[in-house]
Amino acid sequence: MSRIGKMPVAVPNKVTVKVDKGNLVTISGPKGTLTQQFDPDLQIAVEDNEVKVTRPTDQRDHRAQHGLARALIANMVTGVTTGFTRKLEIVGVGYKAEQRGSNLVLSVGKSHTVEFKPPTDDISFAVEKDGRSFVISGIDKAQIGELAATIRRTRPPEPYKGKGIRYSGEYVRQKAGKAGKVGKK
Repeated sequence: MSRIGKMPVAVPNKVTVKVDKGNLVTISGPKGTLTQQFDPDLQIAVEDNEVKVTRPTDQRDHRAQHGLARALIANMVTGVTTGFTRKLEIVGVGYKAEQRGSNLVLSVGKSHTVEFKPPTDDISFAVEKDGRSFVISGIDKAQIGELAATIRRTRPPEPYKGKGIRYSGEYVRQKAGKAGKVGKK
């Protein structure tokens, strides 16, 4: 039995969970509403302010879907109550971020600025005053992670000077530069 899958998901007071035909789960809370379709073979039940996911058999695909469905439902409940954030940092001379309306504009050593629009109304950007770091926040963990990866991909950190966009707390391993002509005449 999946250790993650068999744990029930606690539902706070301000959150409503609705399971429709075919395991279409809709979760509404103070920050918004999320909807996701799950494997129809799984049984998803809401009892006593808890969501329980059970699987019909011990087949490999049912075992895989069991823990995944429970984790996704837990992320949806967390998203509509507290939300998720992802912080990114910019390292490099002349590299900066700024906010124009709801859009994020990056100057990261390209011939042009790169502009990102939030994919949904639930996602927002917050740039710090120095322009060296910014935060992506919203209710859908997968969308925030995908957007952060896309932004990081515009200028990933390079291994010699460490210049580029990185996640907050990410360690970038630095390589030694050229050794030069030491000892030759």
